[in-house]
Amino acid sequence: MLEFKYDTQLLIDGKGLDEDTINDYFIANFEGNSLLVLGDEETVKIHFHTNRPWEVLEYCSTIGEIYDIVVEDMDRQSRGLKG
Repeated sequence: MLEFKYDTQLLIDGKGLDEDTINDYFIANFEGNSLLVLGDEETVKIHFHTNRPWEVLEYCSTIGEIYDIVVEDMDRQSRGLKG
């Protein structure tokens, strides 16, 4: 059984985005692992494993426009089912 079930990935478009600020917010406010925050001041990609992907989406929507959203159930994937 996985500790964090959902692989959550998305892109954020905005102005003045800061990878370090976003990364620090995730660490302080969300339970999860495998965090990647990559990009520049206008576009950031997020990759995060969590049990509460809706919280990630809610936060990210407050800092910019979110798109290319993928939330996959890694437990289903590990059993050979569609994520």
